[in-house]
Amino acid sequence: MPPAPLRIGIVGFGFAAQTFHVPLIRPVDGLQIVAVASSDAAKVATVLPDARVHAAPHDLIADDIDLVVIASPNETHAPVARAALNAGKHVVIDKPFTVTLDEARELIALAEKRALLLSVFHNRRYDSDFLSVTRAIREGRIGVPRHFESHFDRFRPEVRDRWREKAVAGGGIWFDLGPHLVDQALCLFGLPDAVSGDLAVQRAGGQIDDWAHVVLHFGEVRAVLHASMLVAGGSNRFTVHGDAGSLVKARIDQQEAQLLSGVAPGSDAWGVDDDPLVVIDGDGVARNEAAERGDQTRYYAGVRDAILGRAPNPVAPVEALAVMAVIEAAARSAREGRVVALSLTDGERAAYAAARQHST
Repeated sequence: MPPAPLRIGIVGFGFAAQTFHVPLIRPVDGLQIVAVASSDAAKVATVLPDARVHAAPHDLIADDIDLVVIASPNETHAPVARAALNAGKHVVIDKPFTVTLDEARELIALAEKRALLLSVFHNRRYDSDFLSVTRAIREGRIGVPRHFESHFDRFRPEVRDRWREKAVAGGGIWFDLGPHLVDQALCLFGLPDAVSGDLAVQRAGGQIDDWAHVVLHFGEVRAVLHASMLVAGGSNRFTVHGDAGSLVKARIDQQEAQLLSGVAPGSDAWGVDDDPLVVIDGDGVARNEAAERGDQTRYYAGVRDAILGRAPNPVAPVEALAVMAVIEAAARSAREGRVVALSLTDGERAAYAAARQHST
């Protein structure tokens, strides 16, 4: 007989939980959402009628569950994760891992001490655009990459009344979209030698950064990460130049749009990307190549397998720690107006190298 499903409790039932976590967990065999911590039981009941609803995270953590998924505001990530790990629960945290590097270190040490899975929801490793670019780079289609440019640009000129756009710990576009941009760059290139960052508030009434431009320095290679709320019509998702050619991926992966429109993960249309990857050779000849198919459910399948001892953690905690080190370095660079190095110890760098070698 197959093992009983792993019982999942979700902390928070806002945009992240409803748009991403619930629909991406549901189709994965061996996982079952049994409880939610939310102040709005009626809202939960419309989506998960059989789930137990708790008013507070500590009540959910005390429930009979195996895995706690934390989808609450960023500044709650560390205290809720700490409580869950101390209660003997496995933990998945929505990005960003925490709001400080020291909080991330503390959680990693606690998870290791308790022999529990701790993972961060870097779901965009499984996006069609990133998978397509990764394939082309690793196949040597443009030679050795020298310039890598990654954009998350939107047109949202009105500041919305939500915690992500307020002057709170973990607020702002860099903490919101930066972890996606950084994680993908690190997956491709590893740890940068140094980071330079520039953050700004550009919209009328803005309280915290809504524009971010960060450059990761890898020897002679530069990775440019950019996010903005004032880009009508968008911009190329990826542009990469190498010593044998270039590539462009114009459109962003469609899984978020599909989830918002009700397309079910696992359906025929799920993860399909009809926007081709354009590869330009050294003679200027451009060829369209079919994009890879995205599938963010692979993250939760990986979490299941890691808990059951079948596979490694899909996002090793030290990889998420490295992302936080870049997030902090960019913010410090923006404040101080200078290029800064990552605040990682030699031991953390060695652990990252080992995790990276294992994942590739």
